[in-house]
Amino acid sequence: MFNHYFRIAIRSIARYKSYAAINIFGLALGLASCILIFLIVRNELSYDQYHRHADKTYRITSLGLDYNPSVSFAVAPALRNDFPELEHVSQYYYWRESMIEINHDRYIIKDIGAADNEFAKIFDLEWLAGDPNSALEAPYTIVLTESTAKQYFGDQNPMGQTIRMDNDWELKVTGLIKDLPSNSHLTFKSLVSWATFHDQTTNYWSIQGGYLYITLPDNLAARNIEQKLPAFIKKNWGEDVEKEGQLLLQPLTDIHYDQRYLDQTSMPRSKKSIYGLAAVGLFILLIACINFVNMATAFAVKRSKDVGIRKVIGAKPIQIMKGALSEIVVQVTIALAVALGSLLLFIPYAERFFGTRITSSQLVQADVVIGLFVISLFAVLVSGLYPALIQSRFNQLQILKSSFSTAVKGNTTLKRGLIGIQFLVTQLLIISTFIVAQQMDFFLNRDIGFDKESIITFDVGKNPEGLRQLLSAQPGVNDFSFASVAPAYNINYMPFNAPHLGMNEVDVTEAKVVDENYLPMFNLKMLAGLPIAKRATPDSVLKIVVNKTFITRLGIHQPEDAVGEQVTVGDRRAEIQGVVADFQSESKHKKIRACFLYYSPERFYQASVKLQPTGIRQTIAAINKEWSALNPESIFNYEFIDNKIARLYEREQTLYNTFKVFTVIAIIISCVGLLGLVSLMAVQRVKEIGVRKVLGASVKNIVMLFLKDFVILILVAFAIAVPVAWYAMNSWLQEFAYQIEITPIHFMVGLLATLVVAGTTVFIRSFIAATSNPIKAIKEE
Repeated sequence: MFNHYFRIAIRSIARYKSYAAINIFGLALGLASCILIFLIVRNELSYDQYHRHADKTYRITSLGLDYNPSVSFAVAPALRNDFPELEHVSQYYYWRESMIEINHDRYIIKDIGAADNEFAKIFDLEWLAGDPNSALEAPYTIVLTESTAKQYFGDQNPMGQTIRMDNDWELKVTGLIKDLPSNSHLTFKSLVSWATFHDQTTNYWSIQGGYLYITLPDNLAARNIEQKLPAFIKKNWGEDVEKEGQLLLQPLTDIHYDQRYLDQTSMPRSKKSIYGLAAVGLFILLIACINFVNMATAFAVKRSKDVGIRKVIGAKPIQIMKGALSEIVVQVTIALAVALGSLLLFIPYAERFFGTRITSSQLVQADVVIGLFVISLFAVLVSGLYPALIQSRFNQLQILKSSFSTAVKGNTTLKRGLIGIQFLVTQLLIISTFIVAQQMDFFLNRDIGFDKESIITFDVGKNPEGLRQLLSAQPGVNDFSFASVAPAYNINYMPFNAPHLGMNEVDVTEAKVVDENYLPMFNLKMLAGLPIAKRATPDSVLKIVVNKTFITRLGIHQPEDAVGEQVTVGDRRAEIQGVVADFQSESKHKKIRACFLYYSPERFYQASVKLQPTGIRQTIAAINKEWSALNPESIFNYEFIDNKIARLYEREQTLYNTFKVFTVIAIIISCVGLLGLVSLMAVQRVKEIGVRKVLGASVKNIVMLFLKDFVILILVAFAIAVPVAWYAMNSWLQEFAYQIEITPIHFMVGLLATLVVAGTTVFIRSFIAATSNPIKAIKEE
């Protein structure tokens, strides 16, 4: 029996190729999108859960004036001493890049970690070579990931090889591990032993700090440890630190989602965004199924005589339904095969678009297979039942008398409701994408407080004066400045207060050491006082330029009133000689903090160079040659400041890319659905169109007849989309300290885009119907 229905389904698809192709294409696109989103969401919601001890592993974090994911290196030794009941205590430090030398060849290696021997006992690393119990025990050892080893050693066995790092450490390769899975908050590609790196600081407030992880025994609750931490701080660092500092326990499986902690190796992602993406996947599958219903219904009407003949010769309604469902199952199966095939081709590029690494092997994992089955079953049930029911209810006598709509009267309200849902989802996606795009533009280009165009940064090197002379003579250089860091970087923080101004509590300020060219080159706006000036000798009282937030913390509202005031920064007295407007040195996820700038040439570590807009590559090549001549033992490594700023918003950028891609897909699917619905209307109203044309109706009148219904549906969907989109996107924007305002323009863009896309699709199909021969239609009817 099944073979019989299967053969009929194949013959039907082969006979009506264009309908079947459009139907299968729309559903395949929806299935591929839904499966891809399912894999991304699955990956995002499973962060760090693959470790055996994940449920009892915590990261020790600090809370002073804000939440900090790292703690001083002084905490771990004291913690081991005072809490012997802890199963494991491990320190971990991360830095972005270093120079390495292998067989006299130099490279820049990225994403380096330093960890002790306990690290491999807390985290499940897949070891390919080396002893996990001792690989990170001895000083001057390093463990490489598989891809890093292949990058630098090719097919050669890396074990026992020597890597020279930063012209300082001679590191022996003692271990090889698989690349970390994409659902891990850890991002290292090599691990240096802690014994090589370790710092002996005993200061709780030491700026130099790292990440600290602990694993609890089975019979010990996290709150029992956390309750003892204030006394632990008081015992080791005194009452003053206990009052101002606090240590917290953060569950390992919460790290990826906890947005209180921003300054870490991988930016956390809001669960709202993840659930929103899951909703997008369901919406796209839903509109694809709606398309399938519309097209399948149109398909059923077109072949109504076939059904009528089958009913006349004795076919029962249940048999008609089985036949219709069989055809739909075959089409869904083909669509699923096309979707999976497309995914296999796209998966290697998924990380570039969505920031999530997906492998083809994930498609055969048990939960994914179950998910695919559920998605396919959903598609069959939602897409197949209504068209099958429509076919089973055809009146065979009317069908054989007429091939058109008098025999087939569907539920017009249901059809309009389905297409209205499509318009609603499409407008929600368009509005959301536009708002995310505007917020990304705000992140990267607006109100950052300094000029970032065509500026590169790199290490000053060992001969700052020689570099200064070479840059001055380089024709492709507009301007340059030496400093501790450029505005978009931050490495140095210190406490500040001013008791005589009523500020007795200590606050935190960022410190930047800059030269006399820094303010004009970056176009930092002076609000009052004098800019930074070159000084031959250090001042007894430090002369500083502060930002607007700094004086606001002092309770001063007018920049002119702050000039000449003295404050304590760190352990030094400082005098404010000027005030600049606030500028963005951290991401806009949080408020701008107080910042001061001062002159101290011995702490110039980074050069910033503003390039001429033409010949940028040639200028960088010339700087590289000159810099390398001054620093023959190092590699010239530069970065554009706008790339540095973009890294602060990688999560938001991937969200934006995701919305863009799936909005386009939703629009394509909606167009296919509109094509199906208008085709159905054209088939069912062919006699009406013919009569109207005979009575003098123009092509314009008939096209407007079709367009009118859809415009009303779009406007109704828009009325629903506006409050839903506003609520969802306003909630997302609240995650940032600085955000755009949602305006009526954002919603009008969604409405106009939907009108243009839907109008074009409906116009094309209705124009074809309106220009057909009316005599032929009336004669056949």
